[in-house]
Amino acid sequence: MRQNLFTIAADTPFLRTLADRVLDGTLLAGWPQEGPFWLTDVTILLPTRRAALALAEAFAARGQGLLPDIRTIGDEDPVAAPFLPPVDAPAPLPAASALERRLVLAQLIDRWSHQPGAAPGFASPPHAAEIFWLADSLGGLVDDLAIERRTAADLRGVAPEDLAENWQKALAFLDIALVAWPAILAERGKADPAVLRNERLLRQAETAPFTYGERPVIAAGSTGSIPATADLLAAIARLPRGTLVLPGLDTGLDAVSRAILADPAQSPHAHPQYGLAKLLARLGVPPDAVTELGAAGPRTQLMRRALALPEATSGWVAARHELSPALPEALAGLSILAAPGEDLEARAIAIAAREAIAAGQSVGIVSPDRNLARRIAAELARHGIEVDDSAGTPLFQSAAGRLVRSLLAVAAARFAPVELMALLRNRAVSLGLGRAEVTRTADLIELRLLRGERPGQGIAGLRTAIEQHRADPRVRPERRLSDGQAEAANRLIDRLGQAMAPVCTVCEAERLDAAALAAALTAAATALLEPAEHGPPVPAPAGWEEFLAWSTAMAATGEAGPGFPPTALDQVLAALMAGSDVRPTRPGRTDIAIWGQLEARLQSADLTILAGLNEDVWPAPADPGPWLNRSMRLAAGLEPPERRQGQAAHDFEMAAGRGEVILAYAARRGSSPALPSPLLQRLEAFIGEDEAKPLRARGDRWVGLARRLDLAARTVPANRPAPRPPAAKRPRRLSVTEIETLVRSPYDIYARHVLGLRALDPLGQEPGARDRGTIIHDIFGGFVAQGYDFAAPGALDRLKEMARDAFSRLEAIGERRDIWLRRFERAAELFLAFERERDPRVRRRHAEIKGEVPLPLPLGGFLLTGRADRIDEMADGTVEIIDFKTGGVPDTTAMKAFLAPQLPLEAQMVRERGFDGITPAPPSSLTYVKIGLGPDAFVLNPYALGDGFTLESATAEMWRRLQGQIEAMLLSDRFPMTSNNLPVANKRYRGEFDHLARLEEWAVAAEDEP
Repeated sequence: MRQNLFTIAADTPFLRTLADRVLDGTLLAGWPQEGPFWLTDVTILLPTRRAALALAEAFAARGQGLLPDIRTIGDEDPVAAPFLPPVDAPAPLPAASALERRLVLAQLIDRWSHQPGAAPGFASPPHAAEIFWLADSLGGLVDDLAIERRTAADLRGVAPEDLAENWQKALAFLDIALVAWPAILAERGKADPAVLRNERLLRQAETAPFTYGERPVIAAGSTGSIPATADLLAAIARLPRGTLVLPGLDTGLDAVSRAILADPAQSPHAHPQYGLAKLLARLGVPPDAVTELGAAGPRTQLMRRALALPEATSGWVAARHELSPALPEALAGLSILAAPGEDLEARAIAIAAREAIAAGQSVGIVSPDRNLARRIAAELARHGIEVDDSAGTPLFQSAAGRLVRSLLAVAAARFAPVELMALLRNRAVSLGLGRAEVTRTADLIELRLLRGERPGQGIAGLRTAIEQHRADPRVRPERRLSDGQAEAANRLIDRLGQAMAPVCTVCEAERLDAAALAAALTAAATALLEPAEHGPPVPAPAGWEEFLAWSTAMAATGEAGPGFPPTALDQVLAALMAGSDVRPTRPGRTDIAIWGQLEARLQSADLTILAGLNEDVWPAPADPGPWLNRSMRLAAGLEPPERRQGQAAHDFEMAAGRGEVILAYAARRGSSPALPSPLLQRLEAFIGEDEAKPLRARGDRWVGLARRLDLAARTVPANRPAPRPPAAKRPRRLSVTEIETLVRSPYDIYARHVLGLRALDPLGQEPGARDRGTIIHDIFGGFVAQGYDFAAPGALDRLKEMARDAFSRLEAIGERRDIWLRRFERAAELFLAFERERDPRVRRRHAEIKGEVPLPLPLGGFLLTGRADRIDEMADGTVEIIDFKTGGVPDTTAMKAFLAPQLPLEAQMVRERGFDGITPAPPSSLTYVKIGLGPDAFVLNPYALGDGFTLESATAEMWRRLQGQIEAMLLSDRFPMTSNNLPVANKRYRGEFDHLARLEEWAVAAEDEP
């Protein structure tokens, strides 16, 4: 009998060995190698196009200019897979897209979920995003039925009376959905891709004798996991010169293992040999009848014993003893990289890959975790190694996807500042104005309008913000928009409003569908990318063509899919874009690649890194899905979910079976502890702890290097910044509120007045307690300044009217503003009562009054300025100075230590005629008054004096200390302007410029020290 079944073990490079055995005639069954074209008569079928390209390169590397006819099993291209009579079939139906199926099935699920009592698993009808994910899982069940050549009728054989109520209802829905979907396809003249693939494979099997005749045909690398593929392999095996080359078949399986693998009732599906054993049963051939192209080496023997059936683990001791002479060779080149977390795992893998490339080796990185693959690519980029993930970037996460998500976020947030600036900062946004003008105008809008302010919602809110900015007398001249700048800002906002109109419209609708959402996103994104009439064109973001293709496909679905409210649209978009990827457009490096499990099959590299070897990652959980449990799948004639785990185990065995291999996993994934993959656990358990330690030690070296990559070898505290600008550069003018800053942290004065720096307010900051306090101060101060009578009957109404006008600017936080207004009304009543009680003692009130006092000092002149909340001239000829606080009052210890200088300095400024209209007089009271609603509201809190001090002597002492501080720190350059000189006890003084002073680098005092 002709030998036409072969296998290539994991420790032998599959495609290179295949090419060698073709060229030496081993796989050609005596086909003559004569003439220059003999190799073109050989046909080789491989499972993936990536494998086909790699095999072509292997032949080319062996000096073959003319290549075999290399095809992909089940190839969709009729030119690549021609058929001959007598099997003459009609043209296949067009395939229904995954998107089309997702929408139709989602519509069926949506209708079902809204039926009373139809879905007890739903506490309430699911959101659109969840419905689309459920539709994908239902589509997976449709594919499983097609692959196993089952129908909805097979599900009816599942006995519903044995099931829980929720499974009975799910089964009833499936009976409807799985009949409705084929009917919808028939009506549209389309077919499922899985069904079409089965038809192609069947047609290839039927026509194989006519297509290939006596010529050699080799099917290599397939495990026949799809029944239709197994039929094709069987048809090829029956050809005169048909040959099968299986990947990694264990030809030495004992009789017990064979019996278990042949009996599905014993659940052998998670074993790496299950798929191959099933294929051999289909062919009617035992494993020992298959010829190995090179004997399995020690590494392969090790992997097969470690991943043996559970029933065989009782013989591990004997198996390890038998393998012990070859164990050093099997473990040579094998490393276990156990990283503390995913970030260090990716970094360590990148370092190992970089070392290999520097040594002239090729590197293949295999991971089923796409996020980890992107991390590794980013870490490799740090070393100047650009590598693309072969699986591509999900459209949702591509540059085009991020642009679309950004504009969707702007519409959902009603043009909130953070979302708005994120969109305008996108380098692809041109709006017909040109990228330069968009950038320039966006800077103006951010720095002049949105820093520290939150405008009203929508485009109208932005226009109003520009108008209010132009009319607000409080805006500093350097921050005020000029006429031209305001025109440019309005032009940009108008263009943006027009571009965003389609998305804003759907976001305000009660319900919308997927096609409407896609159309709106496409219209808005296209308008955002509109180039300027003049100037350099702005390149479209990566993935733009794929986005347009997705949008076109979405438009072709019409009104398919459920309607949904415009909430959580980012999640809906993620579900709708699932399965759409952006492939790299430029050729990548040839010495390194990142593969998914499917892409890695049959590939080989000098160094193979298996990344993400964590439990529930590799292999993935055996999840049967939400529609059928495991027993229901088996009853319907479907494979159990463990079958995919068996395929993952086979991938692990094949990838780890040769050369230098790193097995990498993370001890934590996200914020949770994680376990290594059961495959890795079994390997370590088989070899034992003593043999595993050196493997882990090799991996620990890369983890150590990864730690050191971003770690300083030695922590050396930075020198404390001590700028010493010349006296002429130091400020000659400060306000009374800046004097405390001068005492506590002169560096802040240096940064603000010498360097001219100003801290930027947070972007789009919502008004908080500070803004509320400023507004209340302005209201009370304005009431006093305008001379209103506290005892007048309409005093409270006047305060409320002033408050409504002042708080009207807070349209962006309408609900909180209304709460503040209601609280203010009560505070206003307390304020009036407070002032009425003082009326007999007050002769004249001065609110929010500005003043200044020149200080002619020996080293030069200095101007002290200030703005007092209240200075009241009393009937007894004294003055009372009040500082209203909506927050806390200074600590009494700070007052006694002359570290709260504001009120004493204001009192001295009165004595020095610093406030116009106020006659010099001694202070009778320096008081803090808290504005609020509690029991301490509008209660006098006198300024605390140190022992032996009166108000006059304390004021004089503060004045003396002020002059000494100014002479030492500002009028001379004797002292450096250092940071954080006098921190507040138990609460370090925080300055605006601590980051510039590098405070955290040199401040090493314990937290409990002052």
